Parts: sequence; structure tokens; C-alpha cells
Amino acid sequence: MSNTGNWAILQKDCEALLIPSATPVIIPSGTNVQITQQLGGSTTIQVNGQLLRIESKDSWALGAEPNQYNTIGSQDNVSKNIEADGPVDIDEIWQQLRTCYDPEIPVNVVDLGLIYTCQITPSDNGKANYISIEMTLTAPGCGMGPVLASDIESKVRSIKNVTDVSVHIVFEPVWGQERMSESAKLELGLL
Repeated sequence: MSNTGNWAILQKDCEALLIPSATPVIIPSGTNVQITQQLGGSTTIQVNGQLLRIESKDSWALGAEPNQYNTIGSQDNVSKNIEADGPVDIDEIWQQLRTCYDPEIPVNVVDLGLIYTCQITPSDNGKANYISIEMTLTAPGCGMGPVLASDIESKVRSIKNVTDVSVHIVFEPVWGQERMSESAKLELGLL
């Protein structure tokens, strides 16, 4: 579904999060909304001058199928108690991280420079692979940080042989535009 910039009328009441506070709200059926961004499975809409994020599971309210985005790996691996039967490919993790987007900025968290570290620690017996990610936010007071961290955790956990994921939000070093990739700067008109 690529309706960015289009208007839609909600077909049913819909849960959403106010941006940037992450305050949960219910948007009533029949509300006219403008779609500002549909990336990584979530949709950012504007209603009466306010930005809100609708999760993939609630995209049906906009007339879309839930989970209408690509993830690497299988949702069968979401359980925390599975055993690994091999290593995890770090490139798959980085690909999956590139499916996570800031709800206000149409650039993935990797190209924004929000991911500081990503480490795989296999267990001694080879039955577990722990993934540890340190990330930051574009603004320290952003209430969407836990939402982004949860999105990252869920998507990385879906990768084959990942048995546990921890995402830590850090503020040192402080994020700045210099951390962005050239493609992100180009996308945002900063070059």
C-alpha cells in the first residue's frame, strides 16, 4: 500500500500513538486522515495537525492488510525459548534493521545513524544466539524511543536462529546529522 500524501477515511475505530509523546489514542471511525508515511509496516498519519503512528496490526482501519511489509526470517521464530540450530548472519540483522523507520522521518534507523552497535553473542553450546543492540534517538526526550526499540526487537527476533534480543537506548555519543548516511542526507535534502 503506497498512499503517502493521500487522504483516507478510517473504516473502523483505530488505536494509534501520538508523535512524539507515544500517548495512546483511539481515532474514531469516519475520521479523515492524511497518510504522511508508510514504511516498515507502520503508517504515520496526520489528523487535525497532529502526527500519529498506526501499527501494522491496525492498518486494516485504512483498508490495508496487516503486516503488509517485508521481514527477513519467519514469524515462527518469535518465541524467546527456541533453540538455535546454527549461527546468525549479521548481514540479515542489518537488513532487518533497515526495515525500521522513525515515524517522523522517512529514513530507516540505520541510515539515520541511530544504531550505534549490533553484536551477536552465541552460547557456548551453540543452542542460543543473543543479539545486543545499542541505539539512540534524534531527540533525547522523544517518547517514541521505546516504540522504535520494540519494533527493532520484534523484527530482529524474527530472524532464523536469533534466540534473544536486547535493545538499549543510549545518548552517548549524542546523535547529530553527521551520523546519517549520504543516501539519508540526499533523501532529506541535506546535500
